[in-house]
Amino acid sequence: MSLEEALQESKESILDALAQDDNRMLEGLLPELRSADIAAILSDIAEEDEDQPTVFALLESLSLERRANVFGYLSSDLQAELAELMPDDRLLLLLEEMSGDERADLFNVLGEDRREGLLRRMAHREREDLKRLASYEEGTAGAVMTSDYVAIPSDLTVSQALMRVRQTAPDAETVYQIYMIDEQGRLAGTMSLRQLIVARPGAKVEDLMIKDVIQLGVDAPQEEVARLVAHYDLLAVPVVDEEEHLVGIVTHDDAMDVVEAEATEDIHKGASVGQLEGGVSRVRLWSLYRKRIVWLVLLVFGNLFSGAGIAYFENTIAAQVALVFFLPLLIGSGGNAGAQAATLTVRGMATGDIGVKDWGKLMGRELLVAGALGLTMALAVAPIGIIRGGEMLALVVATSMISIVLFGSLLGMCLPFLLDRLGWDPATASAPLVTTMIDACGVVIYFTIATAILMG
Repeated sequence: MSLEEALQESKESILDALAQDDNRMLEGLLPELRSADIAAILSDIAEEDEDQPTVFALLESLSLERRANVFGYLSSDLQAELAELMPDDRLLLLLEEMSGDERADLFNVLGEDRREGLLRRMAHREREDLKRLASYEEGTAGAVMTSDYVAIPSDLTVSQALMRVRQTAPDAETVYQIYMIDEQGRLAGTMSLRQLIVARPGAKVEDLMIKDVIQLGVDAPQEEVARLVAHYDLLAVPVVDEEEHLVGIVTHDDAMDVVEAEATEDIHKGASVGQLEGGVSRVRLWSLYRKRIVWLVLLVFGNLFSGAGIAYFENTIAAQVALVFFLPLLIGSGGNAGAQAATLTVRGMATGDIGVKDWGKLMGRELLVAGALGLTMALAVAPIGIIRGGEMLALVVATSMISIVLFGSLLGMCLPFLLDRLGWDPATASAPLVTTMIDACGVVIYFTIATAILMG
């Protein structure tokens, strides 16, 4: 049975228990499910029925620890809606039970008045930790890090360090990587739990730890965090402030969430869609319309240049009506080639595989590849040109195919670099944008060649 089928079966069982008001059946079902699965089922129920009270009641039937775990898997929109149904004392207990990073995320979706009220009721240490985590700018390492980690003084022996780990591990998000700090709280080194366990009890930790630690500042972009975790295969990466004080860690699972979020954002930009708050199935219709309409209207005006180009060459078209038959074919081919080149370039820049310094090398490679592509496509379409209008028309179509594919490919490759130099996201070089630009220019290229060969 697939995951989707298993979740659907569990959801139906839960809904049956609710319909029959069978609490005993419900209490038997929920403990058998993992927290992520419960969150997925609750999200489906909220989406289909818009029945937040039902979801809230299901959450309340869980233990506080389990409820906090489930809550961390819910979307920010659903978290905000459910938090509105909770009295302050229940919400405060939930916040205190959640991990540091998830607690900060939930805190940030609450209204300002409610945040202030909750802060006043928190213990000083928890209040200051929450305020600090919630203050970092969205999209930075500080915004995705957690303060629940194991850190020990670097001057301990191995046996003392193990005792300290046992004391702090229950509250840590991960214990497999341990961080050492000096007397000023600065990051001094790191070692794995395995290294600590197998070391001689009387050995000094500072003699065993790795001192050249891979780390990031709190203001580093979150995509850089994910890149480091993936490149070095890390379980977690430490985050430090300007004075090198250890302030948090970003775990592997949080880094993977960043990767998913960044990939989703790039895909949306690649389709000329603005960033959506939540999944496409949960976003409000007005928001979905608003995110899509801006680019579509701009591209409509971009397509006017194609119409202007056709109008300018109307005498050529009137004299050689057969030219119109090949127009969609040529423009579409150029747009497809350009979209391919743009996608490869944007993805290469996103993964760090290529940078602006590689522009010249990539230009030479793209010239060779695009030339070969254009020639192959020209040979494929030339026979149709002969059938439709003779050898001269075939020459026009073949020459135009090579020129348009070359132009489209080079434009698609260069546009992301240009946007990056201007300080814009290269992902904005989307397929619709590239295609629209190539449409207008391709019309001019095609009919200029046709006029020169057929009307000269």
